[in-house]
Amino acid sequence: MFRRILVIRGGAIGDFILTLPALKALRDAYPHAHIEILGYKHIAVLAENRFYAQAVRSIEYGLLSSFFANNAELPAELASYFASFDSIISYLYDPDRIFEKNLRRCGVQNLLCGPAKIVETAGHAARQLARPIEELGVRVSDLTERIFLSLEDRQFAREFLQNLQQPFLAIHPGSGSTEKNWPLKNWIALFSPRNGFPLAQDKGGQPQKLPSLIVVSGEADKAVTEALEREWKNRAVRFAKNLPLPHLAAVLERSIFIGHDSGISHLAAAAGANCVLLFGPTDPNVWAPRNNNVRVLRAQSGKLSDLEIASVEAAVASAINS
Repeated sequence: MFRRILVIRGGAIGDFILTLPALKALRDAYPHAHIEILGYKHIAVLAENRFYAQAVRSIEYGLLSSFFANNAELPAELASYFASFDSIISYLYDPDRIFEKNLRRCGVQNLLCGPAKIVETAGHAARQLARPIEELGVRVSDLTERIFLSLEDRQFAREFLQNLQQPFLAIHPGSGSTEKNWPLKNWIALFSPRNGFPLAQDKGGQPQKLPSLIVVSGEADKAVTEALEREWKNRAVRFAKNLPLPHLAAVLERSIFIGHDSGISHLAAAAGANCVLLFGPTDPNVWAPRNNNVRVLRAQSGKLSDLEIASVEAAVASAINS
């Protein structure tokens, strides 16, 4: 029986959220254990006191660098910290096993290492990330992603969305790679009233009011966001810029979401949003959330520019009408 478990998980937003199914199985198996996460705090906060973990510690800590050097003098504070855990699960990239050797020098006995990189031919990413948890004898049968929001998270969302008319339609026109992005001109055309901005219809077939449009953006989306602000300067569009991830998740929980293969799309799916995700060069069988609230549209050519506006419009209209 493990009383203290440390999960070391770096990586980007999507990488972390893809690990949540494994962490949920771990928490379910050890409901009374103290689980801690060593990772990027602005991402791992999604798990801190939100079911998965009681504490989060920053991986961006200078003294930690000594653990990546051979025969280094290890800081006593960190050596004691690592030795205090009954089990450590690490997803760090450690090809020469230097970090692993230094952990064992601290007296760490039960150390499991997960895949630092996903192999495209080895099944869904969440299944690959579940491997070290299953080595503990914990079965990971559910690969859906889920975020457990706090009351404060949901209060923020209520305040952010006040005075907006439902349904809320949230879009994220960016991602970590331009190749994974639908052309910006298509996003503009999709939501142009002249070109058929998706309308919700009542049973009599009469168009209702347009849904409220929310644009999600982070630091990497600055150029796209500025272009949309210029294009839509005379429209009632709300921009959600650089929100803390738990707050953004709470906003997305109440929204219909359209995005690409990105960490924000995983955030939306895990929060429970009704998602329409646009895939091109990457394989949704490996990278798309396995949640039932996700619909994937893929350009068979691998080029998202080949995904027709009409196809996306139909999927969004269906989501609104449902």
